[in-house]
Parts: sequence; C-alpha cells; structure tokens
Amino acid sequence: MADQVITLSDVAAAAGVSLSTASKALNGTDRISEATREHVRVTADRLGFRHNALARSFARGRSQTIGVLTHRASNPFTRVVLASAATELGAKERAILLYDARIDEQDVAESILQLRARRIDGVIVIGTGTSFPTPSLTSRFDVPVVYAFTFTGDPDDVIITSDDTAIGRLAVNHLLSTGRRRIAHITAEPHDHAVQRRLAGAEQVLTDAGIEWVTAPRFGRWREGWGAEAVAEVLAEAPDLDAVFCGSDAIARGVERVVRASGRDVPGDVALIGVDNWEQLMHDQRVTHHLTTIDVGLEEMGRLVAARLLEPDPRPGIQYVAPQVVTAETT
Repeated sequence: MADQVITLSDVAAAAGVSLSTASKALNGTDRISEATREHVRVTADRLGFRHNALARSFARGRSQTIGVLTHRASNPFTRVVLASAATELGAKERAILLYDARIDEQDVAESILQLRARRIDGVIVIGTGTSFPTPSLTSRFDVPVVYAFTFTGDPDDVIITSDDTAIGRLAVNHLLSTGRRRIAHITAEPHDHAVQRRLAGAEQVLTDAGIEWVTAPRFGRWREGWGAEAVAEVLAEAPDLDAVFCGSDAIARGVERVVRASGRDVPGDVALIGVDNWEQLMHDQRVTHHLTTIDVGLEEMGRLVAARLLEPDPRPGIQYVAPQVVTAETT
C-alpha cells in the first residue's frame, strides 16, 4: 500500500487552525504570530507534510527552478561546482535544470530558448576554468544570471571565480617559506588568462623578496608530458634549482617523474607545488595526498554562486574565491 499523502488540510486540523492560517504559516506570508507560525511548522514536520512544489510555484508565480548551463558537465572541475551549487539550491527548495553544451552561439541558442520556455527563476553558467572568457549570456534572459569558474567581458555580469593572481602569490610564498630560493616555473600557453595572472602574482612575490626565477618560465600545455619535457630543459640550464612552481598538478606529475629520474630527491633537493588539488577532485579513497598543491575553491564557488543567485538584486562585478595551500609530501 502506498504511503498516505498528508495534505495541508490534515496539518490545519492537527494544529487546530484554519486552512488559511496553515497556508500562511508555511508559506511565510501575511501577519500571523510567530508562535502560531512555529506551531504549524512543528505540526507539519511531525506529520511528514511536504509542499506540493508545483502548486506552490503557481501560487507564487515562480517555477522554483534554476537553469544551469555548462560547457562540459563531465569535467571534474565543473562537477564540483555543480554539485556544491545543487546542494545549496536544494536546501532552499530549488530544483535545477541542466543543459550541457558548448557555450557558443551555435550550440547555446537552443538551450536558451528551452530554458526561457521553462520559466526558470535564474541561470547559473558554469565554465571549465579561467583560461579564456565565456560569452556573456545575461542579455538573453529576463531573470538573474550568475557565472561560476569563468569570466566574461561584460563588467555588469555577476561572476564568482578563482583568484589566479592570488594562486601565483600563494604558491611562491609557500616555496619561499620552506627556504627555497632557486625557483623555476613551468606552465601552459602564455596567452592563457590563468597563466598570465598566476605568473603576475608569482612575480610580485619574487620581486618583493629580491629574487628572480632561476631560469626563464617555460610555457607549453596543461599536460604531464609537457612537465616532463620542460623540466629536463630546466635541469640542464639550472642544475642547482631547488623548487618548481607547476601551473597544474598534471604538469607537476611529469616534473616529479623526471626530477626523481635525474637522481634528485623530492622534496629534499627539489620541492614541487602544483595547482588544482587534483587528488582530492578524483575522490579516490585509495589515493593519499602526495603532491602539495593549491585548491582553487571550487566547492566554495558553487555555494556562493547559488547564494548570490537567490539574492533579490545580485550586484554586478567579479567576486574572487580565496585559494588554499594543501601541503603534502612534495614540499
């Protein structure tokens, strides 16, 4: 037998109030005493009453649904932001409607039309990183739009993203705090926005400390193979280096492999720090933290973007999430 469905009338009868008063108490509307409101809420919880979300949406003139546009939902970085945002929205009794497509004019147009037809209450656009901008979609909707883990070219957009300049500062400060002074930098392509800002932050710290890179930064790809290739060149040019700031954890894996193969100890001879906290992203209980890295704050981004979207009038501009050092064996 199916479980009995508890109705609002059942709650009103059990609480000894009118149907109208029960509705007002549970929907937070009109002027009733806080004591009555709490009494009705306690009664509803005791009976296991759940609102009819569809009926309540019609009554409020809102769908209680948030549209989410992603560039690639399967991306590990996107998944963390999405899961965190969904948890925050669920706690506020909002559902999400996910559309996963390349966020460009051709692929996103149909998703926008479908979301608008669903009468969603707001939109979250989740990028896959801060390497390159996401086209602004705000003008295509008549509801609030908030961007996470990306940036746009529109200063009126509401954006919550990682602080790449702070990531560069934090990484080099950590290496300096362990006594390292002959530091190399291996990262991705020089025209990449994240690369540029992380480099600028790192060089601010080096300048303040009166130190220069042990050799010119190496620019290539966000790949383990590039890390291995680049550090072989660095070791030939500066065999006495004592630390490497790697632009990603993937690069750091390649760097560590070649450094160890050269007979040097990690971290005794050469300390390594990466970016992404990839080991944590994989959620593999068999993997222990090995690589010292920078956590860019993906979970916090998800929480903040959901909270900002639910504000009455989200203020425009970029809000940066503070990164954190995750110290492990390589420093």
